[in-house]
Amino acid sequence: MSRKNSPRTNLVAAGRMKSDQPHVVPVPPERASTVLFPTYDQFTAKTRPFFYGRFGTSTHRAFEQAVMGLENAEHILLAPSGLAAVNFALLSFALPGSHILVTDSAYDPVRYFCDGYLARRGVEITYYDPRLGGHIEKLCRENTAAILAESPGSLTFEVQDIPAMANIARARNIPLLVDNSWGSGLLYRPLDLGADISIIAATKYIAGHADVLIGTIATNDAQIAQKINTNMRLIGNNVSADDVYLAHRGLRSLAARLDVHGANGLKLAKWLERRPEISCVIHPALPSHPDHALWQRDFSGTCGLFGAIFKTEKVEKIRAFFDALAHFGMGYSWGGFESLAIPVWPQKYRTAVPWEEAGQAVRFHAGLEDVEDLIADLEAAFAAMAEM
Repeated sequence: MSRKNSPRTNLVAAGRMKSDQPHVVPVPPERASTVLFPTYDQFTAKTRPFFYGRFGTSTHRAFEQAVMGLENAEHILLAPSGLAAVNFALLSFALPGSHILVTDSAYDPVRYFCDGYLARRGVEITYYDPRLGGHIEKLCRENTAAILAESPGSLTFEVQDIPAMANIARARNIPLLVDNSWGSGLLYRPLDLGADISIIAATKYIAGHADVLIGTIATNDAQIAQKINTNMRLIGNNVSADDVYLAHRGLRSLAARLDVHGANGLKLAKWLERRPEISCVIHPALPSHPDHALWQRDFSGTCGLFGAIFKTEKVEKIRAFFDALAHFGMGYSWGGFESLAIPVWPQKYRTAVPWEEAGQAVRFHAGLEDVEDLIADLEAAFAAMAEM
């Protein structure tokens, strides 16, 4: 009896070329606009593996196969960014006159899309408390067309009870979409927990090198896949072979990198909990996190992204802290090899559950540097803050 490979092995093996002839290890970036067909019958065939560059080449198919294994999915669609992946999925269900439920912890550009695009086209949006779980039923309506979750939230790190939400959504025939960028498929599999769609900003941990923008949409429902695919084609979605190639290359080392990101992040989080300048650390893998039990139940590990609340809001002190950092860069996104730290203001975006934490919120991403060097960097930054 053959042994089933582990997810870590599949990251290395899935989507590889197979041939009885000598061949290169990676699937190369096959760039194309026009695809030529040798015969009339091949050109007019109802099923064709490739027929125009915008719909993908063997490079795309190889990466899709690898992500299927990562997400335990039967269908994968690619988008030019994580935001595009979320928005394409929402557009496939949020029709004029419909209603959608969106977690209050959603990535803020998704909120801009909902409020600035969908709302103007007659879609009603209700933002909900990310900790509602099965109680989300009270917000569902006859015309509710989709529920969007993000677990954990990428700024405030609430872990959502996806199994409880999936039970409600399934009973009402409402598709449940989950932004799975933090868990990246390896640490978290929303489809296994009952979600209909799992969306990953593969820009982040999958690509892993801060040089690619790409998103993935995973589902086990053929009708959902067809609906989203049709809309993506109508809109003219396209992901370049070079971006797909780089994301696939990054995917190979995802497990090894996440081990370091997760260990570094947890060590930094525990260290920050002991600092007098910090009022609280927001990391789902810490026992102090209010959703720690949910995280333990549903996740297989942790990544390097977490938050903290400083005791001060004084701009001069916060400025001194950030300007003194050497290893932690200030920049958007996360998931690359580099460590990041940015000030964030969740109170600007929250509407269902107001953000009431006093002090400056900061989001940290632990990169692949030696963690002792990162700690020394933070110590120097706190020292600079103390001088102000």
